[in-house]
Amino acid sequence: MEECSQVIGTWDDHDYGLNDAGKEFSRKVNNQRLLLNFLDEPQDSPRRKQEGVYASYIFGPTNRQIKVILLDTRYHRDPLRSDGSVLGSSQWAWLEKELNGPKTTITIIGSSVQVISNLSATTGPLFYLESWGRFPKERNRLFKLILDSKREGIFFISGDVHFGEIYRYDCATGYPLYDVTSSGLSQAVEKAVPGSLSLIVRFVAWLTPTTMRVMNQNCRFRSCTYGQPNFRAIEIDWSTTPVTLKLEVRDVNGYPVTGVKFPLLELQSLSMNSVPSIKLGTHRRHCTLEVNLPWIVRYRLAILFYFSVTVLLLAVIGLMYAFVSACRQCFPKCKFD
Repeated sequence: MEECSQVIGTWDDHDYGLNDAGKEFSRKVNNQRLLLNFLDEPQDSPRRKQEGVYASYIFGPTNRQIKVILLDTRYHRDPLRSDGSVLGSSQWAWLEKELNGPKTTITIIGSSVQVISNLSATTGPLFYLESWGRFPKERNRLFKLILDSKREGIFFISGDVHFGEIYRYDCATGYPLYDVTSSGLSQAVEKAVPGSLSLIVRFVAWLTPTTMRVMNQNCRFRSCTYGQPNFRAIEIDWSTTPVTLKLEVRDVNGYPVTGVKFPLLELQSLSMNSVPSIKLGTHRRHCTLEVNLPWIVRYRLAILFYFSVTVLLLAVIGLMYAFVSACRQCFPKCKFD
């Protein structure tokens, strides 16, 4: 029997047409048409009549249905640092309708930028990354929408950052929310630097504090972040009792570099009306947002960087001083001779 595959997708900034761009991009209308042409979207598709490329799909038989919701985090997004809107009013209304629609066993929400992670809270002021965490009001709105919908079996897939990792947040919806980040097959952070600097990139990934990254002994690197070309794989074993779900990031040869396996029951809440809370000053893995980390932990990457630069400058000044002193001692002797 011949198997058929359907290619679906949304866009990120470089598909959209401008790095880190949002609603201000002037060519978004034309580029929406080009993307939908590339995806072979039918001419009568609703996606061609709306502002933005968001869409949803349902796959599988009734008792094993999987819903895929693809968000558009570009077309309506306000400027970075504004804490404005990510989706825009029309897309928010559509998403609420989708989450409150007929239940499915699994719901996958695709976001072009990371949902759970907010590494910018720990890598700044050295560098910043796009994510829902840069728009905390919008992310809280998203979590509340999921909670209020009482929809179970939800997890996220994301990209943008040019490396692969898996994040988990336990204190938003009554059950763990996973975010599997993979990017990309053609671009990766370690390919953007000379090979001799790859170890430094891996060291920075390990040093960057995070409370939500899934860490385990099976990761390719200790940081459980993979900076080489990668892709994401999702496996559902319907034959087991209970049904099991495996989320992985794999290298270009198909070998796992980080992953997590758990029963689907884990994505079902015992009490959807209550969300775990944390007392002020208490920090719990998979429950403490990066912005709530102690400042000395949160900024340890910047502290190490500026300390290293200071030591290097002092060393250079010391060498220059030693050189000048040696020249002064040598100069009178040369003159006397």
